Amino acid sequence: MLIEIFTGSFKGKIDDQIKTFITYNKGRDWRLLQAPDTDLRGDPVVCQLPFCSLHLHLQLSENPYTSGSISSKETAPGLLVATGNIGSELSYTDVGVFISPDGGNSWRQIFEEEYNVWFLDWGGTLVAMKHTSVPIRHMWVSFDEGRSWSKYSFTSTPLFVDGSLVDPGIETQIMTVFGHFSLRSEWQLVKVDYKSIFSRRCNKDDYQTWHLHNQGEPCVMGERKIYKKRKPGAQCSLGRDYSQTVVSEPCVCGQGDFECDYGYERHSNNQCVPAFWFSPSSLSKDCSIGQSYLNSTGYRRIVSNNCTDGLREKYMAKMEKCPGKAPRGLQIITTDGKLVTEQGHNATFIILMEEGDLQRTNIQLDFGDGIAVSYANFSPVEDGIRHVYKSAGIFQVTAYAENSLGSDTAVLFLHVVCPVEHVHLSVPFVAIRNKDINITAVVWPSQAGTLTYFWWFGNSTKPLITLESSISYIFTVEGMNTVTVQVAAGSTLIQDTKEIAVHEYFQSQLLSFSPNLDYHNPDIPEWRQDIGKVIKRALVTGIPDEQILVAVFPGLPTSAELFILPHKNTTERRKSSEADLEQVVEVLFNALNQNLVQFELKPGVEVIVYVTQLTLAPLVDSSTGHSSSAMLMLLSVVFVGLAVFLIYKFKRKIPWINIYAQVQHDKEQEMIGSVSQSENAPKITLSEFTDPEELMDKELDTRVMGERQPSAGACFTVWVRMLVIEVLGEAATVIPGTSRA
Repeated sequence: MLIEIFTGSFKGKIDDQIKTFITYNKGRDWRLLQAPDTDLRGDPVVCQLPFCSLHLHLQLSENPYTSGSISSKETAPGLLVATGNIGSELSYTDVGVFISPDGGNSWRQIFEEEYNVWFLDWGGTLVAMKHTSVPIRHMWVSFDEGRSWSKYSFTSTPLFVDGSLVDPGIETQIMTVFGHFSLRSEWQLVKVDYKSIFSRRCNKDDYQTWHLHNQGEPCVMGERKIYKKRKPGAQCSLGRDYSQTVVSEPCVCGQGDFECDYGYERHSNNQCVPAFWFSPSSLSKDCSIGQSYLNSTGYRRIVSNNCTDGLREKYMAKMEKCPGKAPRGLQIITTDGKLVTEQGHNATFIILMEEGDLQRTNIQLDFGDGIAVSYANFSPVEDGIRHVYKSAGIFQVTAYAENSLGSDTAVLFLHVVCPVEHVHLSVPFVAIRNKDINITAVVWPSQAGTLTYFWWFGNSTKPLITLESSISYIFTVEGMNTVTVQVAAGSTLIQDTKEIAVHEYFQSQLLSFSPNLDYHNPDIPEWRQDIGKVIKRALVTGIPDEQILVAVFPGLPTSAELFILPHKNTTERRKSSEADLEQVVEVLFNALNQNLVQFELKPGVEVIVYVTQLTLAPLVDSSTGHSSSAMLMLLSVVFVGLAVFLIYKFKRKIPWINIYAQVQHDKEQEMIGSVSQSENAPKITLSEFTDPEELMDKELDTRVMGERQPSAGACFTVWVRMLVIEVLGEAATVIPGTSRA
């Protein structure tokens, strides 16, 4: 039988109600079920389509030994039995059992409650048993397709029926009912043999022909089918030699035998037109010049439909020559849809084209790293093109398609990354409040490709995002401030965190050590941290611990920087606070200058801590671009300066220590190379510095002091310093030194 019934909801069309529909052409057309004209008592049923119809319960039974809510049998053509209700939508109230003798065209009610209905004797006889939770002892049998029922008792004691099984066989006139007499009793099996109720064997006068139709239309799915079945009311047995005779002949194809083809949809005028997302010309993109393809008319014959002639020729797809088309809609994608790949791994590219002759279009793919491949047609690239990038970066991948009619280009930007393994945050140990500082994130390996940096400062919850590894920041709050950086490379994310002491002002001094410390320096962060703590304990003598910070630098010879910070509870004016800080500095530097600060590295190894001394260094650049005359003039100026120095040595004094308010400190525990003792000049910058020339003047004062202690030197006069600057010009190389704020 070619009948399909559907219970569901067509939202937006039937007010979102659940209704039952029936189709005779594989879903091309659906319609509601016509309700019976009368009920069991013969009273008329008022139910007008489409506001009211018959709705069937189409759930499958969880118990395989019940008939379920709908049933039919191949040997009983056109006979359908189902549970349902009449109304505007599907409901579980007022449920009854309905039967259709003509394949769903018309229905009538046979029970007002739920019953299980089975087919016996090749489907010519119906057996019904009430579906209930109470014990029963009767069943009903019908020989006339449910128009009348005869009541039979199958047990003397009421039975809780759990299910029934129609014995398989040729005549199927035996039925087994199983259940229990009470809730605690064992299962009981009752075998019911119906042979005795059949008075005789059926003869040819007991049969009739039945035509399958759709509301009077004899052609269903392109065929006229005629079935032979027993006449309703004939109480005879079909017997062993029963055969279902079917006469079938094809019909002429009509409008109802065709549905809309792929990409087309039916409009209100019953015509199939292309959907908004579908391009009919795309069907020929795999077609080459000289070949042919089937061009759809927008219609196709319904699957399993056997109609012939008629509209078949009109609606059939037409064989057409492949048109020549220029490439259009060229695209490049990766197999995983991502725009990121790892260095050294396969990256697979897929090239797509909406239109064009695939067999006669040349393809070229440039990977952007100096390598390109070419193909004569699309066949070799259908499974993708693989390539391995040997370096990280952003590469422009370009695809170029060309045939005799035109060309097209597509571009993809691919990020090739090298998995980052470590990030080191380079920050100054101490910073001035409200002054810019530079912070750098150093990533290993350095050639990691495109990286994204996420910066968090202090208690901020939203990061600053950059593509650069350095950032400038101003801290506005004194105290210990946290800096965190996260580096993202593809799916990898690493981070590092450092703390910066932020103050309004502070002092610092480079430290050096007795040479025996270098022999025990493994140059690892943990050792430097421990030595810094040891030096701090050796320095602190009655000075609050939080006012001292010691940072040991990487490399040899071993060197460090001493930071003297203001007291955290200082509330007086800055001038008096600086005076207090100078007293602390004087205590520490007196001890350092007298070699009183030392510590025991291990038994027998005493290390002395010194203040790093300044050395006289050349004041000219070592590059070859300067002439000998400039060198001679520079030496002359130096001699004049020495003479002035001797004359004024008792008039001006250079203090041995300086109070200042800004330190530009570029060394960091992990990122500073080895520094020789002659290069370890104090890194001191004054908060009052507003003129770079003034800074150079004071630095030149220090350069000529040579090996003298800071407290015993003298400065150049202003006119000598200006003369030096004027003569040197760009050739002067300034070595930083200490100065007074």
